Amino acid sequence: MRVLVMGGTRFIGVNLTRLLVQQGHEVVLFNRGNRPAPVEGVQTIVGDRTDPLLLTDKLSHESFDAVFDNNGRELKDTQPLAEIFKARVQHFVYVSSAGVYLKSDQMPHREGDAVDPNSRHRGKHETEAYLAEAGIPFTSVRPVYIYGPQNYNDLEAWFFDRIVRDRPIPIPGNGQHITQLGHCHDLAMAMAAVLGNDSAIGKIYNISGDRFVTFDGVARACAIAAGKSLSDLRILHYDPSAFDFGKRKAFPLRMQHFFADCHAATADLGWQPQYDLVAGLTDSFTQDYLASGRDKAEIDFSVDEMVLEKVKS
Repeated sequence: MRVLVMGGTRFIGVNLTRLLVQQGHEVVLFNRGNRPAPVEGVQTIVGDRTDPLLLTDKLSHESFDAVFDNNGRELKDTQPLAEIFKARVQHFVYVSSAGVYLKSDQMPHREGDAVDPNSRHRGKHETEAYLAEAGIPFTSVRPVYIYGPQNYNDLEAWFFDRIVRDRPIPIPGNGQHITQLGHCHDLAMAMAAVLGNDSAIGKIYNISGDRFVTFDGVARACAIAAGKSLSDLRILHYDPSAFDFGKRKAFPLRMQHFFADCHAATADLGWQPQYDLVAGLTDSFTQDYLASGRDKAEIDFSVDEMVLEKVKS
């Protein structure tokens, strides 16, 4: 297939591009051209997707079998792209988020669960609704937390920063909130499995790891991945309501149970995660955290110090 990948040079896009090329697809990237393609020889169309006129000018004469929209956050981001290929593409694959779900007493989240109209990810659900109503042959994937090499969100790196420097790990609450992490390569595998699969058209799939984990469990898994003894790991629990952190982020995970059922994807796509949590975190630690030199970088721990000072007093 001839496939268009929006982005393609960061995080998910890197894994997806490499995988699609390995599978024999002709891959074309569309991005601002600030980073090289992750695979030599892959064509890049340079442009800014936020400019609908430019997007139309660059892509309206192109022909693709499938489009992967990895970085559309709001409906206004994706609608111009979808309109260009509405009647000219076999499959439009959209990266949404499990963050669209309304907080619930019943877990895990399933694809038909209610969505939160006030979620910061509501633009993702609005885009899914548009794709369905417009009759576009789409499939949407809803990752929970994504981690792995080139993660530009401080998730596993937040834990590694403290672990490699033998600092306490301040975790809000009692550390027993349950969450779920999925490796970026496994997400790319699920996305690629959509191609040519007619049963996936019009469907939404949760995608993540196959196990759930507590906040404390994430810290311990990160310590193992970093080669640290669990006996040396110092986890500090605190009450977040006792602090005013302002706009600063004190912890990388939302303080609630947050995990999803991925059985629909395994059934329809023949997909299974390849990475267990420790193996995936080890991959991230060696291939990204150490490789980038972040273990030697200067990190701002001022928010941690606020917690430590109050807890000690």
